[in-house]
Amino acid sequence: MLDKLVSIEEKYNELGEKVIDPEIINDRENWQKLMIEHAELEPIVFKYREYAKAMGDLEDAKEMLREKLDDDMKEMVKEEIKDLETSIESIEEELKVLLIPKDPNDHKNVIIEIRGGTGGDEAALFAGVLFRMYSRYAERSRWKIEIMSSNEIGIGGFKEVIFMINGKGAYSRLKFESGVHRVQRVPETEASGRIHTSAATVAVLPEAEDVDIEVQEKDLKIDIYRSSGAGGQHVNTTDSAVRITHLPTGIVVACQDERSQIKNREKAMKILKTRLFDKMLTDQAAEIAEERKGQVGSGDRSERIRTYNFPQGRVTDHRINLTLYKLNAFVDGDLDEMIDALTTSDQAAKLSQ
Repeated sequence: MLDKLVSIEEKYNELGEKVIDPEIINDRENWQKLMIEHAELEPIVFKYREYAKAMGDLEDAKEMLREKLDDDMKEMVKEEIKDLETSIESIEEELKVLLIPKDPNDHKNVIIEIRGGTGGDEAALFAGVLFRMYSRYAERSRWKIEIMSSNEIGIGGFKEVIFMINGKGAYSRLKFESGVHRVQRVPETEASGRIHTSAATVAVLPEAEDVDIEVQEKDLKIDIYRSSGAGGQHVNTTDSAVRITHLPTGIVVACQDERSQIKNREKAMKILKTRLFDKMLTDQAAEIAEERKGQVGSGDRSERIRTYNFPQGRVTDHRINLTLYKLNAFVDGDLDEMIDALTTSDQAAKLSQ
């Protein structure tokens, strides 16, 4: 581990010189990549330096113990050695966590797709609850939200809503949200007060950057048509809706939320690139599935990951068997306790590997 930490510090110092090189600064794209890499190494290097200082202090204290000291001083030095050994042990554990290979997408923005599943209108209403939950979490984190595409049911729910969250580390915080979310509650339309169970699926995808994925124009079939919707101001009177089909994969993306055909095309292309990037990541993950066994869930959108029980005011994550009795606060965007627990569990699984 020490050899690795030494090489990381050398790399950090090397990058530090590069990011202040005027020639590299002028190459904006390359400079940004180097800055991200430098920032990712910084916490490891600072912790390693803390470790090296503690080790040096420990050696100095042990050296003092070899000298002729009075009893009081000897006890003080022994106490200092004990404290330093405890501190070093703690720092070593922190370094192990910091050395876990980082997900290269952690710094990215995300595109989240929520779809009402089994349960009809109640499932669509729950999809609306989830959309608001993630929106409120984004607001708390001071991230920006942009709706890319939506299919509302007219009573406050969504058959489908696709939106982007722009913010530093958005993917690292939200990546464990992919899967089936189940709700148990009494619908407002239920006269007998019977509890219904319905579900919605969530897909959290890292935004594809131009360097990640290249789409050839010849591989696209683009259709322009008139928007349809619930009526009124949401329906365009011109052919501005856009449907893009990626011929090699069969992936289809439609966008009609904007009145401008150009804007709808831009959003549809962004969603398409992100889905293609996600497909590429999924294919890679399948190749190393054995290695990923210990991670939190599989990220499979067919896997039931969480239950929201409104009558009991609880939310349970089935992957880590964590139940929180603060459902109202949770669906209002207070997600950090759950996200931290999922992240810790994932780190522990990786450490054990």
